[in-house]
Amino acid sequence: METVGLGFYFEDMPVGKTFRTIGRTVTEPDLINYINCLGLVEVLFTNAEFRAKESDIKGRLVPGLLAQGFAEGLLIQATMQYTAFALLEVNMKMENACFVGDTIHVEVEVLEARLSNSRPGRGILRTRNRVVRQDGTVILTYLPVRMVKCRNVPQ
Repeated sequence: METVGLGFYFEDMPVGKTFRTIGRTVTEPDLINYINCLGLVEVLFTNAEFRAKESDIKGRLVPGLLAQGFAEGLLIQATMQYTAFALLEVNMKMENACFVGDTIHVEVEVLEARLSNSRPGRGILRTRNRVVRQDGTVILTYLPVRMVKCRNVPQ
């Protein structure tokens, strides 16, 4: 019987391939759980009076790494089950704020795809992942490098 929901294999990810994930709305409980779990009790996230009077950013701000974490979750659900073995590197740039109520998705482009020199049956992928909110604004861009499973193990 076929198993559905499996991730992409190395062979499924040639340089130039692009795709996007489904969206996910960031909620107030998401923010509260995240900042409390990590101890990020910074006034930008916990003090409405400070935000209103002193912050340059208005609205219910969300930590950029929460948005990046949600992006990884969206990607894991759709592209990595049973095939992604290691996150080796991440280069990230925060571009715009993310707020409670934003619906985000991830747009992915494969930039590099090569077989691993040290691990037979594994490939190395570098992608450009853009986290985008509902109005098309890019919140952040990150370039992860991952080790993934090959469908056809080279002999």
